[in-house]
Amino acid sequence: MLRRLGAGLVALWAAATAAYLALLLAPGDVVDRIIGDGADTPEIRAQIVREWQLDRPEAVRYLDYLWRLLHGDLGTSYILQRPVADVLGEQIPPTLQLALPAGALGVALAVLAAVASAGDRRPWLRRVLSTAELTIVSTPSFLIGIVLLTAFSFRLGLFPVAGDAGPAALVLPAITLALPIAGLLGQVLRDGLDRALAEPFVVTARARGLRDRAVLARHALRHALLPAITLAGWQFGLLLGSAVIVESVFGRPGVGRVTLDAVTSSDMPVVLAVVILAAAVHVALNTLADLAYLIVDPRLRRPA
Repeated sequence: MLRRLGAGLVALWAAATAAYLALLLAPGDVVDRIIGDGADTPEIRAQIVREWQLDRPEAVRYLDYLWRLLHGDLGTSYILQRPVADVLGEQIPPTLQLALPAGALGVALAVLAAVASAGDRRPWLRRVLSTAELTIVSTPSFLIGIVLLTAFSFRLGLFPVAGDAGPAALVLPAITLALPIAGLLGQVLRDGLDRALAEPFVVTARARGLRDRAVLARHALRHALLPAITLAGWQFGLLLGSAVIVESVFGRPGVGRVTLDAVTSSDMPVVLAVVILAAAVHVALNTLADLAYLIVDPRLRRPA
């Protein structure tokens, strides 16, 4: 676990360094890139030179950049005229409010589909679910969102078209994010269950009189979870990228909307902060996945 934490810190450092170098090495003047489409005055230019240490040697600038990151200083958005930490701090709760239910729903749908169709009990259900999963995984998130909006908001009027007013406004965006997770995770989990059901311990469990549901729940599912946990950690890390599209389609606030606005207006301090935030989310989720391994399979707790 210590090695994993160390690797996570190296990944964060690499992401921060890559973002910093991308800013410095891009064509044009550094001050112009940091200002973006914001107000361009001598006072703002002087503030940027002072904040980014642009009048000092490159090594000093880089070390000062890392030092400020360590202290939570993500710089200033010269377009919004606000600290980047405040901008992201306001948008992270709406994104979590969307991503957490979407992730939970995606996992629940994947487990239900895999358990219902694993093995050779219901071949017709397996074909139906596999086809549906493949279709969903192959469909872009924005298209899923538009189809859901057209069916349940425009035609049936069951849910709000846009905004974040109340739980009803959360349903369609959460389903849009959850379906691709459920589609891919369900396929991996079903394959894992199929392999587990072919193991000798399953024959032994059935010989003891356990029913198929009990064999699946108590024995096969645990063995099938490890690859699914790895995939879930990776997919949840991608939620931030998917949120950019889904929040725009449904007109919701969040990190995705801020990222899209920052890229559109060349607000580089915000873009850099989002890159570092995405790396931190990936590291945190992978660390949680490693902890989940230890819970699911106690044999991994033994020293190698």
